[in-house]
Amino acid sequence: MRNPSELKIPLEAGAVTTALAYPAAARPAEAALILGHGAGAGQRSAFMVEFAQAISALGVDVVTFNFPYIEQHRRIPDRGPALEACFRSVIATVHAEVESATRALFIGGKSMGGRIATQVAALDRTLPIAGLVLLGYPLHPPGRHTERRDKHLPAVGRPMLFVQGTRDGFGTPAELTPIANDIGPSATIHAVAGGDHSLKLARKDPAAQAAIYDDVQRTTVEWIRRVTGR
Repeated sequence: MRNPSELKIPLEAGAVTTALAYPAAARPAEAALILGHGAGAGQRSAFMVEFAQAISALGVDVVTFNFPYIEQHRRIPDRGPALEACFRSVIATVHAEVESATRALFIGGKSMGGRIATQVAALDRTLPIAGLVLLGYPLHPPGRHTERRDKHLPAVGRPMLFVQGTRDGFGTPAELTPIANDIGPSATIHAVAGGDHSLKLARKDPAAQAAIYDDVQRTTVEWIRRVTGR
């Protein structure tokens, strides 16, 4: 497996952040997928690296990146506008520098990364986004089911894949189902039986966990192929 290459992403006020580009095993790549990390760990977390490596091995170029607070070694996430501006800069750089992104560019991420991707897509229908991959969408904070983060989702206007664990304290597949039904056929839910917010099983079973992740990764690539018609 080839090592990822670094991309420097220009941000506002002369700042930069780092992205890692994982080239697809088969060339040319079928599409490009940008994945943003969750609030608690950056792009070099085990989850992000594993998913980037696996999805790229299945034929899709994957680009991960650090939001500014992670790049600057801060613990508290940036405010929404800064996170969104960073994601837009990553989209612009990847579209300009990754050839497969000009054919089909997907965005998304784990938890917060996916939420920011949906906000960016909803705010600008002109962005060259073919669809969104949302790994554990944070529909609401744990235990606060009325504090919903779904009002903007109908405005996304692109196909969305929600990969959601049935034990996810931030929102279960059952909670997302009526929202997806309202959006229509462009919203797809892939339920992970027994998975939590990181799609992990309650019991420690390495083989079963590996099988869960493998299924999610293959489902993601198969969904991308359906959306692109390839």
